[in-house]
Amino acid sequence: MTFEPRHPVADPSQKQTFRHRLSGLSDRTIAWIFVAPSIALLLAINIFPLIWTIRLSLTNFRTNRPYAPVKWVGLQNYRDVLSDVGVWHSMLATAHFLFWTLFFQVLIGFTLAYLINKKFRGNDLWTTIIVLPMMLSPAVVGNFWTFLYQPQIGLFNYFIAFFTGIDPSSFSMIGDVSLAPWAIVIVDTWMWTPFVMLICLAGLRAIPESIYEAAECDRASRWRQFWTITIPMVLPFLMLAVLFRGIENFKMFDLVVQLTGGGPGDTTQLTSINLKREAFEKWHTGYASAYAVILFVTVFGLASIYVKALNKVKDR
Repeated sequence: MTFEPRHPVADPSQKQTFRHRLSGLSDRTIAWIFVAPSIALLLAINIFPLIWTIRLSLTNFRTNRPYAPVKWVGLQNYRDVLSDVGVWHSMLATAHFLFWTLFFQVLIGFTLAYLINKKFRGNDLWTTIIVLPMMLSPAVVGNFWTFLYQPQIGLFNYFIAFFTGIDPSSFSMIGDVSLAPWAIVIVDTWMWTPFVMLICLAGLRAIPESIYEAAECDRASRWRQFWTITIPMVLPFLMLAVLFRGIENFKMFDLVVQLTGGGPGDTTQLTSINLKREAFEKWHTGYASAYAVILFVTVFGLASIYVKALNKVKDR
């Protein structure tokens, strides 16, 4: 009695044919076979929504009225966005937030990296402690600093009062029109300065020691070594950190919402918060789509110019 196998055995000649076909493909073709799924996924989750947003920006479509007739309005939404005083006010608030957070994060981050790069006892411990804020969730950081900013019980007010002598309950960081923009700058700087520090630290440790030894042989002072060796060689890393933090802070949303909600009034209403209100509170979907396209073009254009400058610095 003979038993046939439950699963048919593959013909050896078929395996040889498949192997022969695969070996006949060029390296470029094989590379495209592996990359094609990632490109298809990228098109599905990035390119298609962008094209759909551009299409919506040319209409008067409103999400809360899906069955209402959609009218083609052309570039009217773009003209409305660019002539809206509220949009320019949010742009100004974003520029203030962006400039000062980048300024303080680069200044403090590079200083911390320069100090930590010097070998001393407890170096690794201090590095870990400094990096802790960036490991926290923005929601947690927002709630944590909201309590710190409370006029009656917040430690921040008592800290300021200790050095200035003013009444701790006489001011509110997140409730005062003039102080609220600085409140969000302080929190973002506290949270993301460690990120800039790590990038700068990587740049400092990438500088060969032989360069400093050669400078000492030429009797160059510490100050001259700092300005002619350290700064030029760390500058590409600094610029890279500014690029990353600039893009992230331009679209900052969650941290500011947790702290101030865009208030008091619209003092801290950044472009991302203003866009969210236009799209999901006022339901101006076409208008909000045009707003989003303008922000995308702005970020993309500025980032492209900046990357060209970064490449020139790297090629020096």
